[in-house]
Amino acid sequence: MARNPYEVLGVKPEASEDEIRTVYRKLAKKHHPDLNPGNKEAEARFKEIASAYDLVSDKDKRARFDRGEIDESGAERPPPQQSWRGFAEGPPGEKYQAHEIDPEDLEALFGMFGRGAHGAGGGGLRMRGADHHFTLAVEFLDAVNGAKKRLELGPGRTLDVTVPEGVRDGQVLRLKGQGGDGLGGAPAGDALIEIRIAPHPIFRRDGDDIRLELPVTLAEAVLGGRVQVPTPSGAVAMNVPANANTGQVLRLRGKGVKRADGGMGDEYVTLKIVLPEGGDNELAEFLRTWAPKHPYDPRGRMGVP
Repeated sequence: MARNPYEVLGVKPEASEDEIRTVYRKLAKKHHPDLNPGNKEAEARFKEIASAYDLVSDKDKRARFDRGEIDESGAERPPPQQSWRGFAEGPPGEKYQAHEIDPEDLEALFGMFGRGAHGAGGGGLRMRGADHHFTLAVEFLDAVNGAKKRLELGPGRTLDVTVPEGVRDGQVLRLKGQGGDGLGGAPAGDALIEIRIAPHPIFRRDGDDIRLELPVTLAEAVLGGRVQVPTPSGAVAMNVPANANTGQVLRLRGKGVKRADGGMGDEYVTLKIVLPEGGDNELAEFLRTWAPKHPYDPRGRMGVP
């Protein structure tokens, strides 16, 4: 059973959107499966965190949860049961007279509904089941690559959902016949499942393309060479050209998201030169000698003196 999303994230119910977003990013980075390979506990914790964030990051869903209209999993809560006596008495402070209903009147009433559904000679009431609305939290890579997910519909009820490859955030999947039961032999309603995709620590989706910032060493940037680059389908080798700069963008064809026409988007890799942590004395000494002999102004085009 899902836990209270505020408790999962460790925030108060009155926390601001910015506070919730900051806490989520910190927790997602700490527990993400890509950063904890083989750690089932971290994977389960990440899924719980993503599901909680999916609920409280959406203004409408958060408000509905706070009002008790949906539960921790995003499923609809049944409306409170009200007795016939409650209907007879009406709202607080008002009283209505309860009338005894003749059984023949009830038979005539249902007969009228039957004629409305089947015509003048129709039988009993027949009505299609209601559609049920749900929200399914999906990890970024599962949305890109496709996956099987289990959705909790309520106490003791689950539904296996096929998440199609390339599904988009906010897309609604319709599962026919998985909603409310029909009346009088009419078909059941459908389950309408809204997909909410959790952000990824390193990948960002841009339409059908994937964008990634890749750290490279100073030597790799100056001399060039082959480096391993993460993609949604696994790491691949990529050539970094010699004399590459921070901000330079390289393209990996077909390593993006599956398009509607069956093709694949691309992955765009932005290089970021990263120096050794704590500095390097030998490199610093070399630059003290090298820099005066090779002056250049990287800010010249900005008009900065």
